[in-house]
Amino acid sequence: MSDEKDRFKHVSYLWDETEAAKLAGDEVALLLYRSNLLGADLRLTNYGGGNTSCKADAIDPLTGDTVEVMWIKGSGGDIGTLKRNGLAALYVERLRSLKNIYKGIEMEDEMVELFNHCIYDLNSKAPSIDTPLHGFLPFKHIDHLHPDAAIAIAAAKDGKQITHDLFDGKIGWVEWQKPGFDLGLQLKACLDENPGIIGIMLGSHGLFTWGDTAYESYINTLEVIEKCAIYLEENYGKKGPVFGGQKIGSPEKTQREAQAALLAPILRGFCSSERHMVGHFTDDARVLEFINSNDLDRLAPLGTSCPDHFLRTKISPLVLDLSPDEDLSDPAALKERLAPAFVAYRKMYADYYETCKHPNSPAIRDSNPVIILYPGIGMFSFSKDKQTTRVAAEFYTNAINVMKGAEAISEYTSLPRQEAFNIEYWLLEEAKLQRMPKPKALSGKIALVTGSAGGIGKAIAKKFVDEGAVVVINDNDAGRLEKADAEFLAQYGKDAYTTALLDVTSGDDITNAFHIAALAFGGVDIVVNCAGLSISKPIEEHTDKDWDLLYDVLVKGQFKVTQASVGVMRKQAIGGDILNIVSKNALVSGPNNAGYGSAKAAQLHLSRLNAAELGADKIRVNVVNPDAVISDSKIWEGDWAAGRAKAYGVKVEELPAFYAKRTLLDKIILPEDIANACLVFVGGQLSKSTGNVLNVDGGVAMAFVR
Repeated sequence: MSDEKDRFKHVSYLWDETEAAKLAGDEVALLLYRSNLLGADLRLTNYGGGNTSCKADAIDPLTGDTVEVMWIKGSGGDIGTLKRNGLAALYVERLRSLKNIYKGIEMEDEMVELFNHCIYDLNSKAPSIDTPLHGFLPFKHIDHLHPDAAIAIAAAKDGKQITHDLFDGKIGWVEWQKPGFDLGLQLKACLDENPGIIGIMLGSHGLFTWGDTAYESYINTLEVIEKCAIYLEENYGKKGPVFGGQKIGSPEKTQREAQAALLAPILRGFCSSERHMVGHFTDDARVLEFINSNDLDRLAPLGTSCPDHFLRTKISPLVLDLSPDEDLSDPAALKERLAPAFVAYRKMYADYYETCKHPNSPAIRDSNPVIILYPGIGMFSFSKDKQTTRVAAEFYTNAINVMKGAEAISEYTSLPRQEAFNIEYWLLEEAKLQRMPKPKALSGKIALVTGSAGGIGKAIAKKFVDEGAVVVINDNDAGRLEKADAEFLAQYGKDAYTTALLDVTSGDDITNAFHIAALAFGGVDIVVNCAGLSISKPIEEHTDKDWDLLYDVLVKGQFKVTQASVGVMRKQAIGGDILNIVSKNALVSGPNNAGYGSAKAAQLHLSRLNAAELGADKIRVNVVNPDAVISDSKIWEGDWAAGRAKAYGVKVEELPAFYAKRTLLDKIILPEDIANACLVFVGGQLSKSTGNVLNVDGGVAMAFVR
């Protein structure tokens, strides 16, 4: 096995004979094993891209006869994470018999409906559009992938001849054709005309390879892609400098990220003209090589070639006319400068739609760019959620690789606009979009919740993620933040959140937290001031240090975080929400509470003042007043609980019941209750509410707002 690994330099040989031996005799299990290995190497295929299949005998449950069944990745799956329930299973004979009723390419979409009549497994996933491409080929195991190295050849002007010469005629060629029944027939015709070939290159699209066993298919796939990659490697720089050579240089990484963080909220505002978008930024070396080159202006407008690419990146990117060291300190001037570029892009996209549309085409979609290139700095992407926008950036990086390879060996060619439109606005693609779940209440929203590594803050952050938002979780305690990081990663995955070490008394920490939010997501829509502490002492025991700490964290901290968030929200110009977690103590006077209670009252009135000032910016400022939320709260660690227990003449362990008993509803208040109240304010139901106070205290009559 080590010999096999050593002979591959451009792809990963991951086959484990011991693991495969455990699956011997189960062709479907071997299909899944092979698929997962292929999907684990992004040089072989992209997230959600590619398709794999196997054909094996099975017992027909209706007749008891042995029949040939094809198992193939179902529609919308990802081979890297594919499981048995993600497969479609079809009778091969029935699928192939559809040729008898096929009347021509105008019947393409109708044929997809007929795949359902070929289903073998009633629990089958919906068959993908690639089903006939696999079904009409006779091989037991087939891989259809979109490796950059192969697509570079497929998208080259002389790709057909290069393929023939490179593989001595052992790889066939089929010209570009939209995936579907007709393309499946063309693949079979190519094989019939070229018996003995080991694969087929699809013009501008990707690669088909196969074998009679799972391993033969796997090794054949690796060998073909490795050969393509070696060929490209040998040709880089032969014709001339890559991408025509470097036109501009890049500042060092810290400066690139600083520029990106300043610019991202402005770009996000433009890209969110129809609905809120989440951003992503990368300054990957491959991106910089392209965007800093002489050929950027020639290649970028051409758009991408592979359907997997442009379905996620749009037909072409927006290239910013900004220098790497541009002064980005004046948002108003910057918006005025960039606005015409977005107007022009939207017009270009509308013209593309109007020129290419068919009588039955779906309505035009969002005309804003998905990919934005800033020469010298990096690439931004904007889409409906973090995973989609991150994947879009990855796909455009794949497209850069393709352009680089095609230009090295020939000349890059993109798909004609009409062909691209026919894929983007395909009725089958539209049907897939319509089947997707409706957006959640906070889809596309970005939240920063201070003190969110535990207690109320963590509950709010989780509620927001559950409702579709991405969140910056933070704390001033590095150990606590590390535990929350692990918890969020396990529960939600990497695309749901990011982290920042944040002490709200530190101006540098606040600036850095919003810098992180801008780089990770593009800005911020919801800021929850939740970080806090409590000190309960009789007036004679209160020290200046106690007083200053309370006011620095609760009042000044709330003000400084709000101040920073307003700067970002005004850049975006799409409104926003600021929620301040205050306290029943802002409204109720109690013993041994002068410092904490008065600071809470200041927080409450500061919220009103901010609401009055920020309404013109469509930034809402509201307050949630909890009381006695003890669960998972740092406030209740140490002296505070003892102080309150002493003030009320009860034991510390009796506090939850004591607080509940004094409420009208006799209820213990949990962090989740406060999170629910926050969602009410920001989830859309109260979009015309600002300057309001919502008590979540079980009903404390003395705290009624009046």
